[in-house]
Amino acid sequence: MLGIIGGSGLTQLSNLNIERREVMRTPYGEPSGVLLFGSLCSTRVVFLARHGYGHTIPPHRVNYRANLWALKQAGAKEIVSVASVGGIRQDLGPGTLVVPDQIIDYTWGRRNTFFDATDQPVVQVDFTDPYDAALRARILASAWAAGEAIEDGGVYAATQGPRLETAAEIERLARDGADMVGMTGMPEAVLARELGLPYAALSVVSNWAAGRADSSHAIRFADIEETLVGAMARVRRILEHICA
Repeated sequence: MLGIIGGSGLTQLSNLNIERREVMRTPYGEPSGVLLFGSLCSTRVVFLARHGYGHTIPPHRVNYRANLWALKQAGAKEIVSVASVGGIRQDLGPGTLVVPDQIIDYTWGRRNTFFDATDQPVVQVDFTDPYDAALRARILASAWAAGEAIEDGGVYAATQGPRLETAAEIERLARDGADMVGMTGMPEAVLARELGLPYAALSVVSNWAAGRADSSHAIRFADIEETLVGAMARVRRILEHICA
């Protein structure tokens, strides 16, 4: 079964044939919302809205451990994460779809591991390549099959939020090698790795990052929603091809 985590702009998966809803309990508290079970094309799917059904949970308060644990317990064998990002790299303008291949983590204070008990041996996972190569390839192939343009690779900078970044901070991220910036990529990716769940991200550029292009002086929030509406329709088509 495929697990799909929806972010900003994808709090509902309208093309999912929902069969049941389930409230999950985990050792780490409650996940962001109910899990929706159903089918997308010929594939069994479980869907979870990362920020809650009404988009009420800010990035730094998402219970990432509960979300990943619940999806694993529900039977998900792999996870596709959908999230909006700000474009830093010159060719990553609003509406661009990207499958990142690397992460730089700037978050702090988040519960970022399942292995934090003091009465257990230290467990360290390899995180050299944070995204599953085979799942990344499936997303890319599905986009091409759907006739959707998509960028292969990029460095995702995970920032704390919930505020957006300053122009100087974006310049720093660019110097560090970041191509896009978001707030939910970590610890989600590493928690999936700890649980042995193949994980890959489908990032949607909703706006230029601070100081870039038409965001040189301010982020134009009025444009973001319009961009996401069109881009998420493309994302749903890609997900259908992943599940075909």
